[in-house]
Amino acid sequence: MSKLRQDADAIIQAAITAAQPDEAVRKALEGRNFGSGRVVLVAAGKGAWQMANAASRILGSRIDTGIVITKYDHSKGPIANFTIREAGHPIPDENSFTATQQALDLVSGLTVQDTVLFLLSGGGSALFEKPLIPAADLEELTHNLLVCGADIVEINTLRKRFSGVKGGRFAQLCAPAHVVSIVLSDILGDPLDMIASGPAYPDSSTCAQAKEIVQKYHLPMTEQMLALLEQETPKALDNVETQITGSVRQLCAAAAATARTLGYEPLILTDCLSCEAREAGVFLANMVRYQRTAGRRIALIAGGETVVHLTGHGKGGRNQELALAAAPGIAGLDGCAVFSVGSDGTDGPTDAAGGFVDSTTQAALKAQGCDIFATLADNDAYHALQKCNGLIITGPTGTNVNDVSVALVRA
Repeated sequence: MSKLRQDADAIIQAAITAAQPDEAVRKALEGRNFGSGRVVLVAAGKGAWQMANAASRILGSRIDTGIVITKYDHSKGPIANFTIREAGHPIPDENSFTATQQALDLVSGLTVQDTVLFLLSGGGSALFEKPLIPAADLEELTHNLLVCGADIVEINTLRKRFSGVKGGRFAQLCAPAHVVSIVLSDILGDPLDMIASGPAYPDSSTCAQAKEIVQKYHLPMTEQMLALLEQETPKALDNVETQITGSVRQLCAAAAATARTLGYEPLILTDCLSCEAREAGVFLANMVRYQRTAGRRIALIAGGETVVHLTGHGKGGRNQELALAAAPGIAGLDGCAVFSVGSDGTDGPTDAAGGFVDSTTQAALKAQGCDIFATLADNDAYHALQKCNGLIITGPTGTNVNDVSVALVRA
């Protein structure tokens, strides 16, 4: 393994460790008085198991009952007397629906003395769902949104319109119980009504905005869906207390701190990267070429979440595509590398968290008959990176606070 790859792995591990929700959940819960009523835990998202486990360690038997809804293979075993459910992501499935109904059953019939401890993380939009339209229509809509290049705010603005729990509706169903919501942010700027589509937060988006998104991407709508686009979501909730924790800023700061210990001069370019993955990869490669002339060891860091506009039928994810797009720009530049990872450990519908490329990647792929530009056109970054040992595989991490992309220059 090259020194650059070793440095990349160290930076990735440190960043993901710093973004774990355990400490944040502890700070939010220690010393909190829940009164004399019942405490019901509902955790949803890719970080749900980790957050629920932390809450269980802190509150113990004070939690009467609970349910954890997370992505397939993201559970790490039983927790107290909680029900553990795994479900579909990024497209909700029948397990998403039945698990959500179990959660609704747990919070029904509560009194004003009771508390719902709602632990929410990214991925909750798919995992926590009670559709108001047929499942097939919801699946088609989700697929269309994912392939058209819509960003997460646009996706969630529409999801709220067709859900019985999103856009503040879950909190309404918990009433009169008090809802204590602890949110692990996975959206740039931490908009509480957009993270996992805001099940327990007043919705700031409007019907007009939702209809504009439908028109922008020419999304097919049934008569039922068009009718739901006219129904406004809750704009005020008086039974919810929300605390946000974790963000891409932590991810970037930890990456920078580790890079410094490895001898690099870290420079955080942004913590709100939002563009096409390929564009971000080309930009980082261009930054490498510029910074290399300075003769310093530099780590350029960008946090955020890019998008991929699907034009092919290959396999990959936004982080893999970003890394592969950088390879031609740094080809032949010894001591340079670009890598990008999703903090949750999954990138697109793959087992990889992201991708790594260096000065040798393009030549190595060319020797195997692989053209990077054709591969990108087919959105097949996974198989290309697999050929040159460029896949980054971490497994599920227990957190989800966007992505971090890094360019290393060891000049």
